[in-house]
Amino acid sequence: MTARPANAHQARLLRLLRDGGPNSRAQLGDQVDLSRSKLAVEVDRLLETGLVVADGLAASRGGRRSHNIRLAPELRFLGVDIGATSVDVAVTNAELEVLGHINQPMDVREGPVAVFEQVLAMAAKLRASGLAEGFDGCGIGVPGPVRFPEGVPVAPPIMPGWDGFPVREALSQDLGCPVMVDNDVNLMAMGEQHAGVARSVDDFICVKIGTGIGCGLVVGAEVYRGTTGSAGDIGHIQVEPDGRPCACGNKGCLEAHFSGAALARDAEEAATQGHSAELAGRLEAAGRLTAVDVAAAAAAGDPVALDLIREGGNRTGQVIAGLVSFFNPGLVVIGGGVTGLGHTLLAAIRTQVYRQSLPLATGNLPIVLGELGPVAGVIGAARLISDHLFSPA
Repeated sequence: MTARPANAHQARLLRLLRDGGPNSRAQLGDQVDLSRSKLAVEVDRLLETGLVVADGLAASRGGRRSHNIRLAPELRFLGVDIGATSVDVAVTNAELEVLGHINQPMDVREGPVAVFEQVLAMAAKLRASGLAEGFDGCGIGVPGPVRFPEGVPVAPPIMPGWDGFPVREALSQDLGCPVMVDNDVNLMAMGEQHAGVARSVDDFICVKIGTGIGCGLVVGAEVYRGTTGSAGDIGHIQVEPDGRPCACGNKGCLEAHFSGAALARDAEEAATQGHSAELAGRLEAAGRLTAVDVAAAAAAGDPVALDLIREGGNRTGQVIAGLVSFFNPGLVVIGGGVTGLGHTLLAAIRTQVYRQSLPLATGNLPIVLGELGPVAGVIGAARLISDHLFSPA
């Protein structure tokens, strides 16, 4: 993809076609503040760039029928969502429909060189399957703070060896296309906004509970990143004075008391101390426990597993209640690997938020699980790079 929109009007048209699919000139005209003649000029210029193509006759609205317009069907975006323990890579078309998706286990602590070798191999596999001859752009999410303008991770607590690594520059050279980098939870929020549970909401928060805990803030339908890119880092809000040591160097952080890693540690402690025969049996069989084991034990009715989930949900709910009182969002989305804990977790979070936040903030506030699961991050990553490419150069 070499062409870029020449002005804000063309950028707006491209994003409308991305989010709404093929449309007639008349329907596009209903959504933009342009005269019919000016709209025709901008659409014709986009057709000349090859970014959009004619796509059959539109439905009649009286008079001469016009052609539908759609984004060029050969455009391809690569979405990469790097987690602490796995990586998702997907190819989308320009309308952000997932054409192919691969998930593989991966340890982010191996460092950026090893991780990106795996990402590039996965991208090559998708390309070799015939889904894409090449990529027009790539969006990447990483599980830590990102200085957004430069696409550089900054002192990420669970990513040793990544501080200051030039992710955008390095991957752009390897892939031969533009690359944008963001925090993974921001991309989860963008994915749920584009194709998930937040499609009709302009102001919402998206909380990701996995190996770490983070929050994406969407304000006026745009991700809010803060001055330097660290907005939403709620995993390091203190929930227990003089509590457990956290990877960030502080004590008592939410992430140290309830995340995938903390939950597994608590479950193993309960199993070895003889508090739960269910968890002890799973620990003996596998040699270690994960949040998946806790979810399975809870589903089997194990009271210790249920208590661990409720306690973690209560702590998370306390933090979210503060966000709701401060931000007054229209929706709270809960996502990430720990959402396998399901409605026990959700009920605990809801109880705390509805109890602690003012009725004006919570009277019509849905608190729901995300719809897209692991696909949310890769769709958000594709959305990130398309936002960049569908902006005036």
